[in-house]
Amino acid sequence: MEAIIKDMGFIIGTTLMYSTPLMFTSLGGVITERSGVVNIGLEGMMFFGAFVGATVAYYSQSPWLGFVCAGLGGALLGLIHAIACVSFAAEQIVSGIAINFLGSGFALFLSRLFFDGATQTLTIPKKIPLPFSFLFGEGKLFQSAGFMDLVFNRFATVYLAFFLVAVVWFVLYKTKIGMRVQAVGEHPEAADTLGINVYRIRYGAVMTSGFFAGLGGAAMSIAVVSRFSNTLISGHGFIALAAMIFGKWKPQGAMLACLLFGGAKGVEIYLGAKGFPVPSSLLAMLPYILTIIVLVGVVGKTTPPAAIGRIFDKSGK
Repeated sequence: MEAIIKDMGFIIGTTLMYSTPLMFTSLGGVITERSGVVNIGLEGMMFFGAFVGATVAYYSQSPWLGFVCAGLGGALLGLIHAIACVSFAAEQIVSGIAINFLGSGFALFLSRLFFDGATQTLTIPKKIPLPFSFLFGEGKLFQSAGFMDLVFNRFATVYLAFFLVAVVWFVLYKTKIGMRVQAVGEHPEAADTLGINVYRIRYGAVMTSGFFAGLGGAAMSIAVVSRFSNTLISGHGFIALAAMIFGKWKPQGAMLACLLFGGAKGVEIYLGAKGFPVPSSLLAMLPYILTIIVLVGVVGKTTPPAAIGRIFDKSGK
């Protein structure tokens, strides 16, 4: 029984760890698409954020500085996406695809520049701390590798992600700026007649989505694996996008969907660690197969913001 409990704790703890990058990125998707701008460039923003975070953390030896800089790196790509889609009325899907190529390509170019031609960074000397080390120094609340330790003694980014879910929910549904974001996403022309600056709201939302996606990338590179590599993200941005849709464009729904996808990753790692006679390549496919199944199941059953993807032209042309 004790072994079963520990196995459950391992799966739950691993689920939380791998859900965290998805939560950050999915929250970014919720914010931008609630404003009416489609952002399938989350993958590229996450990729670039993972590189920036790992690089800054390596050279500064400060994981938190790297974490914040990763968000700023993602926000920079968000700004480019906003300029293309909001100011120049570019096709949002095409712009998002371009951002994905730009984010990954620029990250690999800079990686070769900073790390002697390598497409991965060196190991980060200091990772994002475990929560109890962060709050109480080096002491741990749970000394043994029991159920509680396996579940709760995880990286501080795990707790930050859950906190930001609550913050984004509160901002979207309980504040004036959140109501304006939703108004712009539902009917930008009506919002404009009420004096709401649609362009400014959408710029802010898209850049914020990039910031969150960058944090998601850093949660992978600084916390989970301690380095950036060209295979680190591997579709996690698209899984976060699927989680946003499955969660019906709501922060709490996206969070639950991310936990579902993170659970698939947790089961994959558990089965691999236990040596189950299943090919590792098939286990690695589990999260992506689940993503396809979920998307097929929700098609036609969710309602996005009414003006999503619609170009707003104040001049009325």
